[in-house]
Amino acid sequence: MVLTREDAYKLVTSWTENKNLIKHMLAVEAAMGGLAEYFKEDQALWKLVGLLHDADYEKYPDQHPKILIDELVKRKEDEVVINAIKAHAWKYNSMDREPQSRLEWAIYTCDELTGLIIAVTLVRPEKKLSVVTVDNILSKWDKKDFAKGVERSQIAMCEEKLGIKLNDFIQIVLTSMQRISNDLGL
Repeated sequence: MVLTREDAYKLVTSWTENKNLIKHMLAVEAAMGGLAEYFKEDQALWKLVGLLHDADYEKYPDQHPKILIDELVKRKEDEVVINAIKAHAWKYNSMDREPQSRLEWAIYTCDELTGLIIAVTLVRPEKKLSVVTVDNILSKWDKKDFAKGVERSQIAMCEEKLGIKLNDFIQIVLTSMQRISNDLGL
């Protein structure tokens, strides 16, 4: 890894003004940290991928994540990070790199899940992550009109590609996000 967490955060905040998008990247960073802990992988690396993954989305939605990838190549970032950023956008903006490694499948599956968890949190009267449960999230799973943009099939790939049951996957990501609830304003 070339970028430190501080460098990555500076890149994210220099390219992104939307506070909710920054919070999304922080949520995915936390989720990736929790998954790295579960798999006994390099937490710093996994969290870096989570933090950076949408850095160019606000400014360059039609080119995302190509602009970010170009920037990471220019900065001589590790190929592992670059490949994970490519893989998180599989089938988006002509990105054709299917996730391959555990890291790549983790970012691909948890990216969508963080959005669902936040949507569930925001419809609760307390609007607090601390009171959200796996059952609350699963109760919205089959409701097609709820959080319409969240690809449930992408999240569900956690079972086949990561070997984690959906309930356990949701719990890992939820707990990770709950740890940073103040940063997320939830």
